[in-house]
Amino acid sequence: MDGNHRSNPKCNKTEKKFLRKQIKARHTLLRHEGVETVSCATQSLVVANGGLGNGVSRNQLLPVLEKCGLVDALLMPPNKPYSFVRYKTTEESKKAYVTLNGKEIVDDLGQKIILYLNFVEKVQCKELGLQALPPGLMVVEEVISSEDEKMLLESIDWTEGTDNQNVQKSLKHRRVKHFGFEFHYETNSVDKNKPLPGGLPEICDSILEKWLKEAYIKRKPDQLTINQYEPGHGIPAHIDTHSAFEDEIISLSLGAEIVMDFKHPDGVTVPVMLPRRSLLVMTGESRYLWTHGITPRKFDTVQASESHKVGIIISDIGDLTLSKRGIRTSFTFRKVRQTSCNCIYPSVCDSQRKETPPSFPESDKEASQLEQEYVHRVYEEIAGHFSSTRHTPWPRITQFLKALPSGSIVADIGCGNGKYLGINKELHMIGCDRSQNLVDICRERQFQAFICDALAVPVRSESCDACISIAVIHHFATAERRVAALQELVRLLRPGGKALIYVWAMEQEYNKQKSKYLRGNRNSQGKKEEISSDASVQELLEQMPDMGDQDSACSVPSISDFWEGGCNSSKVTNSKLPVHTNRTSFHSQDLLVPWHLKGNRGKDKPVEQFGTVGSHDPGPVFHRYYHVFCEGELEAACQTLSNVSILQSYYDQGNWCVILQKL
Repeated sequence: MDGNHRSNPKCNKTEKKFLRKQIKARHTLLRHEGVETVSCATQSLVVANGGLGNGVSRNQLLPVLEKCGLVDALLMPPNKPYSFVRYKTTEESKKAYVTLNGKEIVDDLGQKIILYLNFVEKVQCKELGLQALPPGLMVVEEVISSEDEKMLLESIDWTEGTDNQNVQKSLKHRRVKHFGFEFHYETNSVDKNKPLPGGLPEICDSILEKWLKEAYIKRKPDQLTINQYEPGHGIPAHIDTHSAFEDEIISLSLGAEIVMDFKHPDGVTVPVMLPRRSLLVMTGESRYLWTHGITPRKFDTVQASESHKVGIIISDIGDLTLSKRGIRTSFTFRKVRQTSCNCIYPSVCDSQRKETPPSFPESDKEASQLEQEYVHRVYEEIAGHFSSTRHTPWPRITQFLKALPSGSIVADIGCGNGKYLGINKELHMIGCDRSQNLVDICRERQFQAFICDALAVPVRSESCDACISIAVIHHFATAERRVAALQELVRLLRPGGKALIYVWAMEQEYNKQKSKYLRGNRNSQGKKEEISSDASVQELLEQMPDMGDQDSACSVPSISDFWEGGCNSSKVTNSKLPVHTNRTSFHSQDLLVPWHLKGNRGKDKPVEQFGTVGSHDPGPVFHRYYHVFCEGELEAACQTLSNVSILQSYYDQGNWCVILQKL
């Protein structure tokens, strides 16, 4: 059966389903790689569902392909749900096309998947590009013997209680022990005046002395944190608090290998393999400026060849496979800092960074900077926790998506963790978000998503049948930028296409009924209140994350002539943005909304900390910028757009909502 030909009306149900899958596979390839499939047979094939991104390893796929002929090359791009295979001859690729199309195999997680193959002119993929280790980062292989590894692992008594000289904690995703000084997760620091009795375990003394002698480290540490990770668990990207510890951070990996991701503030990510019994040493820029973290997953993308088992996961997509994670135990040593940090990275240094609320932006540049700090950066920090609270689709959004014609192409601009991408299986949905960590979560869930800016979506004009923008527009800091984001949605729509837009409402009480956001507030309106950890309540605190923006200026109509304002709110121009008290009514349209990070799932330090945080709070507080919309304001902004008709405008549990159509 040729998947590049149109379906025959005489096809049975199974054959029609197969053809739909073929078409979807071709569209996926075109979106991700810009490669079109061909109807004539060639030596090269794309194998949909046979990729690292959906749990199929090289060792599993290659034998299946080799049953059909001699494989010349197998390229497996990281995080993609497909791979490319090139056979020695066209006859062999034809055999694979006929034999393997629709074939069911079992992936590395034990789940059954079906392969779909299409011919391509040639095997080609975007390379990852050459990368280097972050400056100041060093990985030392086989730094201890297997005998020492066994001795260290056996020395840990996980049955001890918290009344011993060391401190043991059971966090949500891992077990932890502290020696020398207790690490306090609510402040991401240590109490320098309260050392734990006993110091570091004696078993570590000779090992540390050896590392000092061999110049792997420059000073002897006095604090140790032992973490034990089960497969599938990780730790969010973070920077060890500057004011708490000296320059060197060293970590010994025991029991299993792991891939740790290092990320520069400009977005460059470097995956680094840490083999079993290896030592990671972070100094300078890699310690102070780059974040490091472990993505929660059961398999890592690694080099297939034995010669590349440490350091950067290189860009050779012809040598990538999957490695199943085991139980890993890390010994992380630090030296407690006794003075303030005076590093050359003040923007991320808690000793040097001023912690005062930002001012209302007076220019497009200031607005962009505000969004970068109080929207983009925050969502990167809270992505994991945020996603854990975003699992229940809102009924009216679901209704909109399910009412669209089968086969519609739909873009979710600001898709977050992708909870709306799988609502209607009959749609071709693509998501995008400004947060790399949220997009990574979408990809782990096998959704099609990419990173981009809501003011400049890299999708052809008039290519979408519908768009949704859920809780995104209210994160733009000026009226002009909000209109520009709306205009970008309209650009994507074909004539007749529809867009659904949700923004947070100033009016949390409407038609004499309070929104659920207010109903859970048992305290008086003036009291500070912690965000509930209950997922259903968190759903109502903020529906979806933002897309964000870049520094490009946008020329858009002003809405001042259309919107005279109907809100009874205070102006914040030329003043500090107020910090909102959660679960209370809004008193300003432009404000900072706190997010209490549960379970220390964030970085070592909040982006900014203002106001009072009680000693019982379980984690840092992040502040997100919002512009909450008054009644009629969203409609007025839409009316500034050309070739648009507002089909419906409504209020939905604390949100103003519009469905518009491109004329």
